[in-house]
Amino acid sequence: MMKETNQFSAPVPNGVLFIVGGHEDKGDQEPEKKGATKPLEVLKAFVGLIKKENPVIELVTSGSSDGEAYFADYKRAFGELGVSELGHIHHDIRSDILQEEFQSEIVQRASQADAVYFSGGDQLKLTSIYGGTRFLRTLKERYIFDKLIVGGTSAGAMALSTPMIYAGNKEVQQIAGGIKVTTGLEFLKDVCIDTHFVDRSRFVRMAQVIASNPTCIGVGIEEDTAVIVRNGEDAEVVGSGIVIVVEGFGITDSNILDHGSTEKIYIHDLNVRMLSAGCAYKIPRNNPPHW
Repeated sequence: MMKETNQFSAPVPNGVLFIVGGHEDKGDQEPEKKGATKPLEVLKAFVGLIKKENPVIELVTSGSSDGEAYFADYKRAFGELGVSELGHIHHDIRSDILQEEFQSEIVQRASQADAVYFSGGDQLKLTSIYGGTRFLRTLKERYIFDKLIVGGTSAGAMALSTPMIYAGNKEVQQIAGGIKVTTGLEFLKDVCIDTHFVDRSRFVRMAQVIASNPTCIGVGIEEDTAVIVRNGEDAEVVGSGIVIVVEGFGITDSNILDHGSTEKIYIHDLNVRMLSAGCAYKIPRNNPPHW
């Protein structure tokens, strides 16, 4: 049943987002090396959100060039957590998903799953293959009106939001306009997700994205760490690392308009929050919903 709304609001999602910073423990990492103290903690939290015995989870590995290897790793990890119904969805080209949709097979699987989990790889591959498809629309409708759990890790996490970073490493992130963004899958709007955030030194590139449109907030998630989002706005941190939230509402000055030059970026008056396991954050609604 859809949650109540009024004429000035968009529907409040009944589903839950589970956004992982990458390299979540799958039972094969050394705790002292990665900082994890509870094996399988993040994936266990994901499974725990599914309020059903013998849940059906669909693993989408299309962002990767080696989907079979990803599936094998997750099948073993989810199996340790008691999940026996793990489906595998993988497409390398857009025409494959369009053909499956014509046969209704993939849409039926999206309609019957209790949860879906996007693995890592290339976020632009995910958006370019699934954008505008019945498969994606079905997942988003079920996330909003049903109780679908939608998870993603690394590139699969970055693809869940809009704006979505798809290019710009640490060699260019200090150059004004050096970061490339596009529209993500839009399970979260006006939120930019970045992953491996501390491990790969990605703060500057996130700040650039926020300076380009201060309506948005940035959520940088460290490895083996996840953000759970309920009601489309109530966020909670789980896992062994930290989450850094970058808010640009109070930015007073920047040189983001110097894109195309070699000028180093400057931004004044960013607001930054650092969160760890158990911390909560309310995602701001500064952009009135509209159709």
